[in-house]
Parts: sequence; structure tokens; C-alpha cells
Amino acid sequence: MASTIVSPMLTSSFANKSSRQYKSCVAVHGKHLSIRALHIEKPLEELYNVKVERKVSKERLSELGVSRWSVWKTGKCKLPWDWQVDQLVYIEEGEVRVVPEGSERYMSFVAGDLVRYPKWFEADLFFNDFYQERYSFRAYGDD
Repeated sequence: MASTIVSPMLTSSFANKSSRQYKSCVAVHGKHLSIRALHIEKPLEELYNVKVERKVSKERLSELGVSRWSVWKTGKCKLPWDWQVDQLVYIEEGEVRVVPEGSERYMSFVAGDLVRYPKWFEADLFFNDFYQERYSFRAYGDD
């Protein structure tokens, strides 16, 4: 099992916040890494207020009335998109990679995911193969 050892220099520097003169490092498998290398970024879903439910149950789909929603299909392509209203999407087949405007990272959603995109969200959508979704535009307060 991999172990992570925090150096005494690192822990002592955190204990004494007034000390600006320290070298922070972490020993991982005998290698030293800068603490900056351990920076953890927030998930894009959280940053852009995109809500996702994975492997949605049939009961939940029935509760939402997903079978009555409009269907949209595409093949392999890139599609720039912006949402003028909240949109709830249930992915029936395929996968989409969503790259928010100005980001180098992406979110990935697959068949069985229920995704809520917020109003005014802008992104490039990448489809690598056949893709099919059901969608519903939502008014403020609709859940």
C-alpha cells in the first residue's frame, strides 16, 4: 500500500503561521514534491453549477416523466452551445464531453446520467460516436 509522509518541516510551518521562511515538501515513495503540486481543483460541476445524478433509477425517470421529453440525437461532432434556460437532460445512449468556455478541463457524462445545465452556461460539446438524449427545459424553481 502506498504511503504518504508529511515532512516535519511542513507540519511545523503550518503550526507556526507567522513563519514565512520554510520549505514545504511531501515525501511520496521517497520523492519530494512541492506542496503546490498537491493543489486540488474543485470539480467543474461544482464550479459551473452543473448537477448530475449517475445511474438514475427507473422510478426516478418515471417520477420526472422522462419518457415524454423530446429526443435529440447526433453522431460524432463538436457543438458549441449556450443555455438560455435551465435544461434537464437524460442521456440514453453514448457519451458527451463538456468543455466550459475558457476551461482546459472537461466534464464527462454517459448513458444513464441525468444532467441539469444551468441558464447562461456556455460550453463546447464533444460527441465521439452516436449519442441520444431526452431533454426538458426548466423554469426557475422546477425540480
